[in-house]
Amino acid sequence: MRKGVFAGLIGIFLMVGGAFAQQVGFTQEDRERLIRLEATLKTFMEQVDRRFEQMDKRFSDLRADMDKRFEQVDKRFEQMDRRISDLRIDMNRRFEQMTDFLWIIVGIFTALTAVVIGFAYWDRRTIIRRARDEAIERIEREGRLVDLIGALRELAKEDKKLAEILRGFRLM
Repeated sequence: MRKGVFAGLIGIFLMVGGAFAQQVGFTQEDRERLIRLEATLKTFMEQVDRRFEQMDKRFSDLRADMDKRFEQVDKRFEQMDRRISDLRIDMNRRFEQMTDFLWIIVGIFTALTAVVIGFAYWDRRTIIRRARDEAIERIEREGRLVDLIGALRELAKEDKKLAEILRGFRLM
């Protein structure tokens, strides 16, 4: 495409020069000058073409280098993605371990709480029963109630109705 543009420019230049030459008239020296100019332009076009080819080569080399660099960057991103996914997997494992550990702690705490409450209930019930029995024994041993029950038992030997009442309350 570049060659066509330059060839077109040279062609236009020659046609304009030819039209101008017909109006003015050419001499042999003008004709030789035009031939030299044409040779110079041809040399210039060849140099420009070579430069463009060199530029194309440089651009293709640069493009290849850029492609390699982009591939390297892509590889680095893939490595980063792998590292991040590995870290994510490790974090998930850690969170699972933490939640498992927390559930174990909750279970232990619940079990300890139930055992302590059960022990407290059993202890209170036992102490209250023992205290009640001791209070009744003391009252029976030391109190005037023993004497009263003894007197009622003596009276029940003679009174049948009283004997039945005392047996109903298990005092005889």
